[in-house]
Amino acid sequence: MTLEAVMERMREAGAHAIAVVSRDGSVLASDLPPGVSRETFSIMCATIHGAGMTVSNELKRGTPRRIVLESNEGRVLITEAGRRALIVIVLPGGANFEDSVRQLQPLVDEIAREMG
Repeated sequence: MTLEAVMERMREAGAHAIAVVSRDGSVLASDLPPGVSRETFSIMCATIHGAGMTVSNELKRGTPRRIVLESNEGRVLITEAGRRALIVIVLPGGANFEDSVRQLQPLVDEIAREMG
């Protein structure tokens, strides 16, 4: 299945926006709202992930499974998709986070397999 098809299924499962980005911040695929700069969004998500990795390394902890940004409007989930990419999922406010993650996980796994 193509990345675009998997992202469409993620939208159907409740994601407000999705991006697949390289660890250096390049956009590999995205389904973002109008007015969002794909490049800025992807670079900052990769930066946030890199900062989380540095914090974990400094604390002598394992690699973070996911990084979550939380606001009144919802959550942004940054998670790894294989060795080379990240998946960023924007969830709307009011969504049950754990239920959403559970529902989206098979699709995240599918993208991770695609990315190698």
